[in-house]
Amino acid sequence: MEAIRAANATLDPQSVAAWLVQQADSWVYAPCWAVVAHDMNGQLAVMAERGLLPSLGPSLWSAANWVVLNGVEFLTSDHESDPRSADGAAGSVIGFPLRCRQRTIGALVGIDPAPSRTVPVLGPALTLSLRTMLEPPAIALDNALAVQKAEALSVTDDLTRLYNSRFLNQVLRRETKRAVRSNRPLALLFIDLDGFKQVNDTHGHLAGSKTLVEVATILRGGARETDVVARYGGDEFALVLPETGREGALAVASRIRERLSNWRFLASLGVSVHLTASIGIATLPDVAASTEELIRAADQAMYRVKAAGKDGVQVAQE
Repeated sequence: MEAIRAANATLDPQSVAAWLVQQADSWVYAPCWAVVAHDMNGQLAVMAERGLLPSLGPSLWSAANWVVLNGVEFLTSDHESDPRSADGAAGSVIGFPLRCRQRTIGALVGIDPAPSRTVPVLGPALTLSLRTMLEPPAIALDNALAVQKAEALSVTDDLTRLYNSRFLNQVLRRETKRAVRSNRPLALLFIDLDGFKQVNDTHGHLAGSKTLVEVATILRGGARETDVVARYGGDEFALVLPETGREGALAVASRIRERLSNWRFLASLGVSVHLTASIGIATLPDVAASTEELIRAADQAMYRVKAAGKDGVQVAQE
């Protein structure tokens, strides 16, 4: 009952996993405990850990992968000589499957970097008890991951995996309030691809979709960690640059324009497509005092680039 109440007290996957790590450490002492589960991309990732040193990484992943694949407990006194281990694994390890709805969603792994003189043994009754104890946290973790994935999908563009326009508007309103309150600058970039319609007309809509995915990759590479990159709609994109003034925004826009211009799109399909972009920049508080004014100014600056011959950057003026 304690496990059911505590594990379901939150819908944050990391919090559920952290609770499980804490409980495991109180049940059986080990220098390292970790919860590994499939993330939103379907890849195994560490959800929570205690005492996980870089040197223990091979042991953790070797045991976790084995447990998830086989769905049963993993017990070894010397991981280095265990035939189930991967290169670099060592020490004594215990691993428990986190099973939910007839599938293994992750693993709870305990590691001691030193090998043990005896193989850890769990009797049938204790194994059954542990499986029963771990099922509620596994269900809670699976539910939390499902909610996290649903929330991510609600703000993500299906094709490019960038943020969508709905999330962009939310971020802009939040960042605008923060910029005004803290008296810090905020910049918005509007990016429109030049001649994208010709890609669809010449190579088909599948090629056009692939081109947009490649554009998204370039935009991510040209943005900073603090920037928000979104697909505004069609072949229009936007970047929100917190705490960035006119000069900083101009540098980011110029870098993106150059990378797009130098990229050869659809090379994997055996063709070479050249695209350019028209980019409009608006900054707060220079030319706007609200979210709506910032969007309007960036959009107008972008259309001035279009009118001037495309493939350029224009900063909105007061």
